[in-house]
Amino acid sequence: MAAALQVLPCLARAPLRPFLWRSPGVRLASGMALAEQARQLFESTVGAVQPGPMMHRALSLDPSSGQLKVRDRSFQLRQNLYLVGFGKAVLGMTAAAEELLGQHLVQGVISVPKGIRAAMECTGKQEMLLKPHSRVQVFEGAEDNLPDRDALRAALAIRQLAEGLTADDLLLVLISGGGSALLPAPIPPVTLEEKQTLTKLLAARGATIQELNTIRKALSQLKGGGLAQAAYPAQVVSLILSDVVGDPVEVIASGPTVASVHNVQDCLHILNRYGLRAALPRSVKTVLARADSDPRGPHTCGHVLNVIIGSNALALAEAQQQAEALGYRAVVLSAAMQGDVKSVAHFYELLARVAAARLTLPGAGASVEEDEQLHELAAELQLPDLRLKESLEAVEGAKGPVCLLAGGEPTVQLQGSGKGGRNQELALRVGAELGRRPLGPVDVLFLSGGTDGKDGPTDAAGAWVMPELASQATAEGLDVATFLAHNDSHTFFRRFRGGAHLLYTGMTGTNVMDAHLLFLRPR
Repeated sequence: MAAALQVLPCLARAPLRPFLWRSPGVRLASGMALAEQARQLFESTVGAVQPGPMMHRALSLDPSSGQLKVRDRSFQLRQNLYLVGFGKAVLGMTAAAEELLGQHLVQGVISVPKGIRAAMECTGKQEMLLKPHSRVQVFEGAEDNLPDRDALRAALAIRQLAEGLTADDLLLVLISGGGSALLPAPIPPVTLEEKQTLTKLLAARGATIQELNTIRKALSQLKGGGLAQAAYPAQVVSLILSDVVGDPVEVIASGPTVASVHNVQDCLHILNRYGLRAALPRSVKTVLARADSDPRGPHTCGHVLNVIIGSNALALAEAQQQAEALGYRAVVLSAAMQGDVKSVAHFYELLARVAAARLTLPGAGASVEEDEQLHELAAELQLPDLRLKESLEAVEGAKGPVCLLAGGEPTVQLQGSGKGGRNQELALRVGAELGRRPLGPVDVLFLSGGTDGKDGPTDAAGAWVMPELASQATAEGLDVATFLAHNDSHTFFRRFRGGAHLLYTGMTGTNVMDAHLLFLRPR
């Protein structure tokens, strides 16, 4: 089993370019708008997990001896270092690796999102770009985070490099969120289109990221330890920026350097659960049957070192510090927020009501019914790191504004053909629920944003809402329920107040899932 380390140091905040925030929001006594503070905290969250600082923390090179240190492990470099990578943060990770490793790097191949180099150049993020005469070949693909022919070409080039390595070589693998779509290499006779159709159907029916990755691994040449097997007998070091709840290395980018623990029966169970087994293409059935009788048995990855260098928890810790610097009592609720977006939205609505009551009427609390509903829903969501009791106690003891922070990746079951993303849908659902009845003498704002800067197939990172959203939308002739029924949250926010509540960041060059910020400020 490959070794796995957790590297979560307190990093200095990396500066970001100005974010486009289209509304000044409601002016506060302090002179800073609540919306402006929300933007500032989201910027801090993303800034904490920029690729450069994390890479410099994870790697160090002794120029005199040629010894590369990765945490407590050392590797001798002698014109034997190769690099591959795939993911939304990998361009910046590779630029940092080039700077650190210099002439020791022999060759590399990376697969990154379509348009990311142009986006980095446009925003002046030169630290995210490779040198003019780089030894790393860059492929761009997976437009809208969907596997495509460009990403397939990149995956095959990565496989070719890995298969050419020897026992004297060292392969540095850079992995971040979005890596799965950027490394599509289906096992023949399965085609890219067949694999993509199957994963789309699963996602539309509410399959979790873990379930999606189990299927992807079973049908992939490189996922589920396939890349590590291709590189054998070379030593492999994977530096991973996590975009998955709990940071399981076997799930991030579908675990290309981690041996899969799943078998064909696990795949069939998932397909049965979502009613897709009967509709499987013949090619998929062929590959699954072949895997079930593979005489080589499961892959092993004893020649691999997997290192987590950044995560959602690290980003939230930075946001917490920044919120406290702004005068908030800040608490991290969870870095593992997951489940159906409707349930997650209801959780945040109940949390806002219970917290608002405790903040404005210490000792009184919300209604017993709301308090019980909140705790019951928290239990149903099964969030392993949820600090609900501590958070509510902190709210009750606060003498001023409160900021509750969380991160994760809720799922959306598609029912309509609208345009949106999970962050915009979550924000819209929270806004609708908060407006059902008054919250008392407290200003409330909820923000949900994707740290990669791209929420679904839209150009927005997410959105922010306040309890007045539903009534204001009605006044503008917009019916929130209709937009939600069609999963059309982006269209709603574009029309609502001229797009003032959308969060635009452009590609951030990183990805550690989503950030959820709930602000409560007594009037």
